Amino acid sequence: MEDGSVYGSSDDEFYNDEESLDGFTQVEVESDGVCQNPPSCKVIRKESLLAAQKEDLQRVMDLLSLKEHHARSLLIHYRWDADKVFAVLVERGRDKLYAEAGVTLEGKDDHCSTLSTTEMTCQICFEDAPAEKTAAMDCNHRFCNDCWTTHFIVKINEGKSKRITCMAQKCNAICDEGKIRDLVTAKDPTLAEKFDRFLLESYIDDNKRVKWCPSVPHCGNAIRIEDDEYCEVECACGVQFCFNCLSEVHSPCSCLMWELWMRKCKEDSKTVIWITENAKHCPKCHNLVEKNGGCNLVRCICGQPFCWLCGGATGLEHTWTSIRGHTCGSYKEGQEQKTTVNNLLRFTHYYERYVAHFDSLKVEADMKQKLHVKVLKLESTELQSKDFSWAENGFNRLLQSRRVLSCSYPVAFYIFGKALFENEMTPKEKEIKQNLFENLQQQLEINVERLSMFLEEPFADYPEDKLLETRMKIITLSAVTDNLCKKLYDCIDNDLLVPLQQATHTIAHYRSNGVDKASELPN
Repeated sequence: MEDGSVYGSSDDEFYNDEESLDGFTQVEVESDGVCQNPPSCKVIRKESLLAAQKEDLQRVMDLLSLKEHHARSLLIHYRWDADKVFAVLVERGRDKLYAEAGVTLEGKDDHCSTLSTTEMTCQICFEDAPAEKTAAMDCNHRFCNDCWTTHFIVKINEGKSKRITCMAQKCNAICDEGKIRDLVTAKDPTLAEKFDRFLLESYIDDNKRVKWCPSVPHCGNAIRIEDDEYCEVECACGVQFCFNCLSEVHSPCSCLMWELWMRKCKEDSKTVIWITENAKHCPKCHNLVEKNGGCNLVRCICGQPFCWLCGGATGLEHTWTSIRGHTCGSYKEGQEQKTTVNNLLRFTHYYERYVAHFDSLKVEADMKQKLHVKVLKLESTELQSKDFSWAENGFNRLLQSRRVLSCSYPVAFYIFGKALFENEMTPKEKEIKQNLFENLQQQLEINVERLSMFLEEPFADYPEDKLLETRMKIITLSAVTDNLCKKLYDCIDNDLLVPLQQATHTIAHYRSNGVDKASELPN
């Protein structure tokens, strides 16, 4: 009963209750199958932003034989989704496509022959102006350059320069960006540069498939995805984030669940910390007991042993994975509790486990340097095999699985609670699905702890036969945890969310290789 120990299986038990080495190949193949055709994502740096924008512009320009500013107006209107532009073209026709986006192709100016030698009265300022000091947009509405310039400057300063419409009443035609640039440059070159920057950055700001990296301080990069927007990516700066909501990686928790969970943690965590850090009542004599060690099997001065996590009375014996004859991973409602107290205790149950695994993740992330030292030591030995990638692969699997495990507790809190899905399941359905989910969750928890235990061992100092044994255990556990993570995601996505018809709770797909790292987009 060591304080703070992590319990796994003994060496003798290891292969008896888990898959044999003969089954390892099957597990590995099944896990590899998860990552077929992973989504591609690209890092867009400032230097490559123009090139990225040109790709989509050229597609539309080539298909519709348009000038660049017309293609840009179409793409901005349809949020830089070229496929959407083509779909509307097929479904509704060219005229509807252009009209909805405010695109007016150049028409014949009925006044062009007479304006070359005469003046005209501007219908905005009602001043007479020489023809050469007036301008007409594609819609043929002509006004003096001073009025146009003032109009453009106001819109740019208001931040509305990406789609500046004509000044004529009830005209929604988008103004020619070339004419805007020329007129504003003559008045204020700095403002013209701001206009160009707005047009360039619209590729990110208005594009559902491109988003700025949420790094602080900002790295200046954006990420472009090609497929599903519900995915998790890693920027070249090293920041990993959910592409849909821009918060930290949180699958298998949906974005809405994660937002609610973060808010609740902020509001209620101080109360939970007070509860968990202070004494608990002994289930026998009801005296307050203070926990002074790391082990969660504690004993009151009256002699009664009990579980610190749930407060339930237990025996004194441990197995490698649990307190013998006792389990408390599944939350049970306390009928005698008042609703408010019971809700707080329920949140405490899931919050404690979420934090515990999150804290373990931070500690294990610091193991990287120690692991590197052990690998270097192994490489300097006379061992026949010089491939020690299994250690790094096991470490990466540990971090990914630990994060998944931590984020699975907010999922359980909301799906099996009343905050979001009240009356969505009958009590019997809820019991069956909760048992299925918690069984997978507990299997994952056991194997993650085992993997962590073996990676922490000083295997660089082991004799070759024991090293090979440890290597096989780490490889096998890596495959088992990968497979369990996949099953947990499938359970949440297909068995829990789909029957509830919760499209608002779409989760990012599980990827065996971890978060998709964005590659560089060439300039």
